[in-house]
Amino acid sequence: PDKKHPTCFAWVHTTLIGGAAVAWVLSREIRKRLKTKESKLPMGSGLELAAIGTIADQIPLLGANRSLVKFGLKELNKTERLGLKALFDVAGIKKGEIGPYEVGFLIAPRINAMGRLEHALESLRLLCVRSLSKAQQLAYRINTVNTERQRIVDEVVIHARKSSASFSEGIITLSHKSYHEGVIGLAAAKLTEEFYRPAIVFSEKKGVSKASARSIAGINIIELIRKLEGLYLEGGGHPMAAGFSIETSKIGEFIKRINKQARPLLSQETLTKKLKIDMELEFNLINRELLKKLKEFEPTGNGNPAPLFVARDIQVVGSRAVGRDLSHLKLKVKQGEKTLDAIAFGFGGLSAKLAGGGGVDAVYTVEENVFNGVSNLQLKVRDIRIL
Repeated sequence: PDKKHPTCFAWVHTTLIGGAAVAWVLSREIRKRLKTKESKLPMGSGLELAAIGTIADQIPLLGANRSLVKFGLKELNKTERLGLKALFDVAGIKKGEIGPYEVGFLIAPRINAMGRLEHALESLRLLCVRSLSKAQQLAYRINTVNTERQRIVDEVVIHARKSSASFSEGIITLSHKSYHEGVIGLAAAKLTEEFYRPAIVFSEKKGVSKASARSIAGINIIELIRKLEGLYLEGGGHPMAAGFSIETSKIGEFIKRINKQARPLLSQETLTKKLKIDMELEFNLINRELLKKLKEFEPTGNGNPAPLFVARDIQVVGSRAVGRDLSHLKLKVKQGEKTLDAIAFGFGGLSAKLAGGGGVDAVYTVEENVFNGVSNLQLKVRDIRIL
């Protein structure tokens, strides 16, 4: 917050919880003091929306935020809001099975899509709607806009791949008048994830352009940007993400100078993805009792990752590529006398190498997989090393 506070009835600020949670707490306290008849909605109403907002803002799920999300997800899984139920239908989500992943990757992106490409008012209407037919119309509309949002982001990434030589040593920097300012942050995030290198994407306009940046561990992107204060107009962010506006004529100079600052920091070690493994865990210790204990860590997510394990010298006894574009890998793996199912997202390219079996080391989390009403233990593989 600025040193000078705005002129208003009340000024509420905290860094302990996100904006959606602040709004929920404030509305709850106001409601407690209203001398009116009890509404049809219970006192906890709206907590599911605070949970969606907290996850969507990528706030670490620790302390108060973890508590808000834990109890908010319970409310979300039994919500009677017609708009949310219609959104679940178009996204292929089942009530009772909604966790941080479903909110972060399936629900929040759809709600946010309207504000990115058109107007967020339609998303607000979805949350408040009382007509089933209107809820279905809004959900379908929002889903369509989200599909368009995905297409636009993919176009930027494809464009980046074609010009990958331009960032072989520095930060990924892309600037074009065709880039929609509502999705440049998503595009930067996707580029950073794919190439594991900081990325800044500019949406060029006449006069003043917008930019969005994403970073990797060890590179404080907002610090790098602030060192060039005279080159941009205004902006803000944190070590991993930032946004700012800049005079279009200064984009070239900005790219040149931020790369000069960043290159010494982009060492081989910094540009190597790392996984923080909690412990080595052999298959004979994986059972329902362990899964029950692991679930006590939930909700896991940003700032509170699911416990990560490694198993060495395990045997692949079955493998096949799965998914629409065969980009994922379905495995059956064995260690000692125990055989388990596993899924490795993004590892479909290893299918041919593992077709005949063989030994691997694997980094994984333990999860429950429910299919056709049948529950099984499953490993979600985060990395594989073929022996």
